[in-house]
Amino acid sequence: MTRPDSSRAIAPTTFRGDVQGLRAIAVLTVIAGHAGVTFLPGGFVGVDVFFVISGFLISHLLFREVDRNGKVSLRDFYARRARRILPAATVVTLATLGASIFWISVVDSLEVVKDALWATFFAANVRFSSVGTDYFAQEDGPSPLQHYWSLAVEEQFYLVWPLILIACILLARRLRTPGGRRLARGSDLPRLTVFWVLLAVGVTSFVYGLILTANNPTAAYFSTPARAWELAIGALAALVARAVAAKLDTVARGLLCLMGLGAIAYACFAFDETTPMPGWAAAVPVLGSAAVLLAGAGGHEREPLPIRALGVKPMRIIGDWSFSLYLWHWPLLVLPELRNGDQLSPGQSVLAVALTFVFAALTYRFVETPFRSPKRVTRTKALALYPVSIALVALSSGAGQVYAESTIGGEGPAITIANSGIRDTDITVSKNETIALVQASVVAARNNHEIPRDLSPSLLDVADDIADVEACEYNTSGLRDLCPRGDTEADKSIAVLGNSHGRMWIPAIERIAEREGYTTYYFVKPNCTGAMLDIADLQGSTPPAPWEDCVDFRDWAIEQIAEIHPDITIVATSGPNPIFFSDDGEKISQESADRVALTQQGFADTFTTLKPFTDRVVLLRDIPKSEEEPSTCLTSADADLGTCLFTPIEPQEVDSDASMRAAEETDTEYIDPTPWICWDGECPVVIGDLLPYRDRGHLSTVYAAELGDDLGRALGIWND
Repeated sequence: MTRPDSSRAIAPTTFRGDVQGLRAIAVLTVIAGHAGVTFLPGGFVGVDVFFVISGFLISHLLFREVDRNGKVSLRDFYARRARRILPAATVVTLATLGASIFWISVVDSLEVVKDALWATFFAANVRFSSVGTDYFAQEDGPSPLQHYWSLAVEEQFYLVWPLILIACILLARRLRTPGGRRLARGSDLPRLTVFWVLLAVGVTSFVYGLILTANNPTAAYFSTPARAWELAIGALAALVARAVAAKLDTVARGLLCLMGLGAIAYACFAFDETTPMPGWAAAVPVLGSAAVLLAGAGGHEREPLPIRALGVKPMRIIGDWSFSLYLWHWPLLVLPELRNGDQLSPGQSVLAVALTFVFAALTYRFVETPFRSPKRVTRTKALALYPVSIALVALSSGAGQVYAESTIGGEGPAITIANSGIRDTDITVSKNETIALVQASVVAARNNHEIPRDLSPSLLDVADDIADVEACEYNTSGLRDLCPRGDTEADKSIAVLGNSHGRMWIPAIERIAEREGYTTYYFVKPNCTGAMLDIADLQGSTPPAPWEDCVDFRDWAIEQIAEIHPDITIVATSGPNPIFFSDDGEKISQESADRVALTQQGFADTFTTLKPFTDRVVLLRDIPKSEEEPSTCLTSADADLGTCLFTPIEPQEVDSDASMRAAEETDTEYIDPTPWICWDGECPVVIGDLLPYRDRGHLSTVYAAELGDDLGRALGIWND
């Protein structure tokens, strides 16, 4: 078989300054977006640009290898990948891990330990997708290694793409030779086969991404199958670049480059966090990047001005540093925020970005460059970088975890009336034991007492201390099973309607049920308020749309309550999501003037609807919420009880007050549990030796169980 003219296939190996310039644009937009540059809210699309560049360059090398040798060497391919990414990625991972262990709270640093292990196995996207879609982890701060998700997407794609290319070669040989004989060594790339395969992969991935983005945008954002089309577009561009560029004159290529850059710029300026990604919108920066890469292909003697501008020396330097810049920028921005518990000021952000460039330059010079040399780092040594990287991160993570855990907790005794200092004040101590201990705990915190040495639940376990709903996990869309609990043979029953803030009371209510003989039913769906409001699905479509499954669940729950006709129905819930919708479809945000009135009406509608179906309706007011994770505060450097004493945040209190007014308006019973948790406008994060909160706004199961007697008395079920 005669080899075709190489100009029909893949461009020759030449340095392309415009590609380095495009890399520079990608990393600069990402850094600017993450650093809070307000006029670039869509700076995150720089990651999409990186995906296209990566697909283009890696596929270009693979195509050249096939044209040159008639095959793909997987060992050579993965050796090149190891030289390119592992040294710098490992150095930044280890540095971030060390800084986290010694600088931020123990609870946060232990999460970074987990993140580091996921990152080193190129599975960070799986980790952050699961955390991002976990309701009980949604309020956690970002990980300083979260940006490794994009590296994981690339490497997962490159586990499969060379194998697909090899399959294309073998298929083409069978189809193009009589009797299935193998083609001679040195055969050219089966361009048409590769084209159709890439097109099929790209279209399938794009459609999957559209569907997943519409239904679960967090999972879609981190998903390799939903992102694969972006890398496939880069690969397609590499496949046709030489042929396309050869047919365009200088003016046309210049215009094509400008159009591509314009598309990227438009995405950076017009997109923001509400833009669905990677949905239709992602096509704008992706196709724009492909246009720039196509415009600069071909090795013409004279390039148009836009392409030459991309290749100027400053842009080439930033492009050279782009990988290290990307790796360093995120931990340098996030770690100080985790340390201080607050967003960086503009000056601090500028300093973090400046340090990013310093660290990136050093990493490129002393880590990336030496390891990229195949003479210095042979194929065998390069492949050995994989186990070496894993071993270094695993050993460091293990050592970091042991050290971090050894620093947890204080050395103080459990707080009591006697040792708190409350007897030395003119405070009247409550006769209620629970309230009295809350008072003492507030006073102890005001006196900056040391954290007790033995806490329950432990600070290591508190994040997972979630009340068990057994078979009735209504977080699953469409799940509608009735799960009686407590004394299932009893002739009395208690039903709970609400969201996760109703679920947290299960230990207390089960204690009542066991003592007094009640069957219990928990109609609690995370994030789905018990108030009759059309809330937005924060894990659904972007921009937010009404959460139909929440409405369906609430209607079903009320139908079940009507059938059961419980003795007591407790409404225990937080208020609506930050966004909900009025009856006429108007979006109601936190800033809307009529939000409070509509929230109150939503609660009133719930109480009114329930009353015919139950002997008693009781509102259990929501508990105060903290600005900061209590466990994070307690494990921060030099923390004491006073450091973590908090004042309830306003939005939660506004919603709770609205629920109370609705109860009064509808003559509904209500219970305010605030005195069991807070006193005199302040809330301690340790009461006695118990952690009342598992996170910013949910009770721990241990403390909820302790409140069973108080709740039973408040409900009038017993008087002792």
